[in-house]
Amino acid sequence: MLCAVTVPAPPRTRIHPAWWVAAVTFLALVGAAAFRAVPGVLIDPLREEFGWSVSTISAAVAINMALYGLTAPFAAALMERFGIRRVVMCALLVVAAGSGLTVFMTASWQLVLLWGVLVGLGAGAMALSLVATVTNRWFVARRGLVSGILTAGGAAGQLVFLPLVAWIDSEHGWRAASLGTTAAALAVIPLVAWLLRDRPRDLGVVPYGGTAADDLDPVRVGAGRAALQGLALAARARPFWLLAGGFFICGMSTNGLVQPHFIPAAHDHGMPVTTAASLLAVVGIFDIVGTIFSGWLTDRVDPRLLLLGYYGLRGFSLFLLPPLFGPEPQLSMVVFIVFYGLDWVATVPPTLALCREHFGARAPVVFGWVFASHQLGSAVAAFGGGVIRDVTGSYDLAWFLAGALCMAAAIMSVSIRRNLPPAEPTALPPDPQEAAAAQAHG
Repeated sequence: MLCAVTVPAPPRTRIHPAWWVAAVTFLALVGAAAFRAVPGVLIDPLREEFGWSVSTISAAVAINMALYGLTAPFAAALMERFGIRRVVMCALLVVAAGSGLTVFMTASWQLVLLWGVLVGLGAGAMALSLVATVTNRWFVARRGLVSGILTAGGAAGQLVFLPLVAWIDSEHGWRAASLGTTAAALAVIPLVAWLLRDRPRDLGVVPYGGTAADDLDPVRVGAGRAALQGLALAARARPFWLLAGGFFICGMSTNGLVQPHFIPAAHDHGMPVTTAASLLAVVGIFDIVGTIFSGWLTDRVDPRLLLLGYYGLRGFSLFLLPPLFGPEPQLSMVVFIVFYGLDWVATVPPTLALCREHFGARAPVVFGWVFASHQLGSAVAAFGGGVIRDVTGSYDLAWFLAGALCMAAAIMSVSIRRNLPPAEPTALPPDPQEAAAAQAHG
């Protein structure tokens, strides 16, 4: 008699909700980054229309970058208190308001208020602290990779929009470019409302690669108090100051110097603005590749060694930059652009990994303060680069100073001590003589 054999049905494959949360977070970061592509393109148009100096415009950019960073640790605490979705939606609305209202400005103080304050606060609420919060809550496995992808979204968005902003400016004026970026920020809000959730438990799942124990309860304390407590804790640890110092220099050499001043510097050497903007867009494209690859490496390689390589090579490339400028981009400039794109924010995944290693559950808030130092460095370089250009008539000194500081950041990063959990003791094979003695006395 034949017996029927039941063949189990193949398991149904289903995309874990964490990946949908990561996807909409990526889009939110790109949408918020759209307006941050504007300043580098519009420095010259604003000078021509209003007669403002590079230093005046750079001051507004510097305030933007400083608030962008200083908001980050408080934003991480606000997400803990009120939820990710509410904070991100409010932040997108603030960015859209700051961007759209620029079309009515007539005085430099309005530039500072809109570009500097409103957009700085709104974008800061979706800074890298959002990346840290999403990866910490929704992922246990693949944290390095996901942090790399999300970081690439925010950084690349600032650069990939550049050619479009430059084209709109050349065809329709800078006001149309500002309104276009307002629309980009607003377009993301419905997706955030639909797909972004605060915690895995909200959808009845556990974090990706984890268990229910990894879905920690929210901390119901004031956002300001939580942020300041995180700073007080971190300030007592030497790794925090080394990470913050390295990230300060990271901000100086990317968002603070290259992003707002590369286009004016290239224009000083006769390169059309649209061509220079396209080069920065190439930085954004390769930034995606470099940051994702850096996230993959962070899961496998000592993050301190990664930071040593990233900062050291970046500094060397900045020493080589000044002679590369010319009316047309040569192969040497293209090589620089490709490398700088790969290295642009490749520093984020290993820095975040070291924050998580040393500060555990408080890592998002602590990383918010580390990122605040990044943006303070950006602010110093954004304003300082404009001052150097006005005083010396060239950006060369700014490139050289940034290169030297990157070398210092490489040394600081490799000086951080590891804080890995103790390894499980390995059982040794029994000694034959001891086994025999035990049997004899047994």
